[in-house]
Amino acid sequence: MNDYHRDPFDRLIIAQAMVEQIPVVGTDEIFDLYPIQRLW
Repeated sequence: MNDYHRDPFDRLIIAQAMVEQIPVVGTDEIFDLYPIQRLW
């Protein structure tokens, strides 16, 4: 996983979304830099 986001809690959310292939609900556009789907 790339180190675009320094917030450890958000990195956990991103990692879990990648493993389970589920979308993340949030407004933080930095999530778009990762291979996950962001809703909202």
